Formats: sequence, structure tokens, C-alpha cells
Amino acid sequence: MNDENRLKGTTTVGLKCSDGVVFATERRATMGNLIAHKVAQKIFKIDDHIGATIAGGVGDAQTLMKYISAEVTLYRLRNGERISVESAATLTANILHSSRFYPFLVQTLLGGIDDNGPALFSLDPTGGVIGDKMISTGSGSPIAYGVLEDRYHEDMDTEEGIDVAIRAIQSAMERDTFSGNGILVATVTKEGFKMLPEEEVERRLRK
Repeated sequence: MNDENRLKGTTTVGLKCSDGVVFATERRATMGNLIAHKVAQKIFKIDDHIGATIAGGVGDAQTLMKYISAEVTLYRLRNGERISVESAATLTANILHSSRFYPFLVQTLLGGIDDNGPALFSLDPTGGVIGDKMISTGSGSPIAYGVLEDRYHEDMDTEEGIDVAIRAIQSAMERDTFSGNGILVATVTKEGFKMLPEEEVERRLRK
């Protein structure tokens, strides 16, 4: 498929906080210079304690999310316990690496919380996996990183992290033509995976 005709999604942010992980994305999906969709879903629940975001080819990303979710569910059924966040990241890396000759054209953030505490990982299309404290992917990531470098600190909790992630995505939307049409936010804490209502995101934007 010609690159101009491939449906793409950007920008994403992930933050490792003291009590969990925060994910934020905008909602625009583009096809070349066309805004193809304004309600793209870029945050996915993998399990009650794990979430993920995608930037890149939407079809590849949706397929990858289905693979990961299925494998994580199978792990729980076979072992009688939930998979660790690091093991889920390794599993995802293995899926990506095994397809490196026909790669999933995506950048993925995967994170959550387990017995070892919060964890956040970035995965590239060929299966490279790196753990970090704050990560942004997609065409708007250089702008988002400007906000993250200024406002992120390791001791922040998810409440503060939500506001920082929203500001980072908002900044990307203002300067990156491939990012826009609203903000999605999710948290993963000991209480589980939670998507923030649109009204809550709007309220925080008005602060």
C-alpha cells in the first residue's frame, strides 16, 4: 500500500508516576494530507493492570493490540495469575521481532502496575523495547517532549501526571498538523485501568 494511502495516528504520551501510569493521545487519524478520522482510538486496555497506546499505521496497530490482549488472557488462563508488565512488554517485543521482515508499522507504548510497581516501555516496529519514565511517540512527540522535560518529575502521582500529559498533547496539537481533534486520557493504578470521561479532560484543559 502506498504510504500516502495508509491510515495513520499520532501523537501519544506515557508517564510513569508514583502510583501508576498515565497515557494520553490525541484523536486524529490521517491519510496523507487528509484528516481521515476525528475519533481514532489510540489507547487500549490490555488487561486490568496493563494499557497501551499506538502511533503509526492504524490497521497494524489494531491487529497488534488484538494479539497482545489474546496472549495476555491466555497467560492468565494457563498460569492462574496475571502477567507482569515487563513480561507483557517482552511478549509484545517478540511478536514485533518475529514479524520484522513484514513489520507492524507502529510505535507502541505499554505500561501498567504489578507487584513490582509501575512500569512503562516503548517498543519499536522491529521489537526493540526500552523502559523509561516519560515517553512520547509520533509526529508531535518533539513538541510534547518540550512540555514533559519541563514539567515531569519522578515523584508525581497520577493526578498530577494527568495534567502534565494533557498539556503535552495539547501543545503537540497546536503545532503538529497530524495531531488534533480532542484528547484521550487513561490511567492504570492499583484500582485498575480507567479511561477519563471527556468532560473531565475538558475541565482540566480549562484550568
